[in-house]
Amino acid sequence: QVQLVESGGGLVQAGGSLRLSCEASGSTFSISAMAWFRQVPGKGREFVAHIGWSGGSIYYADSVKGRFTISRDNAKNTLYLQMNSLKPEDTAVYSCAADPDGLGGVGTYEYDYWGQGTRVTVSS
Repeated sequence: QVQLVESGGGLVQAGGSLRLSCEASGSTFSISAMAWFRQVPGKGREFVAHIGWSGGSIYYADSVKGRFTISRDNAKNTLYLQMNSLKPEDTAVYSCAADPDGLGGVGTYEYDYWGQGTRVTVSS
């Protein structure tokens, strides 16, 4: 079992920055592929970023490439998402997800555990 708790969301002006955190409980975090997804009302979850269990295998959605950075600290059981140059279209609820099989991917079906989400609002 893995429990995930996100934090760091809030209201920010366009062009600003936020850093999201996802704290994991359980012993499988260090072997799990992790990802961030986001969701706006009326739409499905959208892939944002992925990181492999060792910190490699990093890739991003085209919409955030060059602005967002995913990272992890296995000693602290924590996943991060540094978001810079934020745009109003980045407004969403951001959730972290874990795949203890270590594979991950861009599809929601590839992840077994999800956090409750943290809301990010970017004003224009």
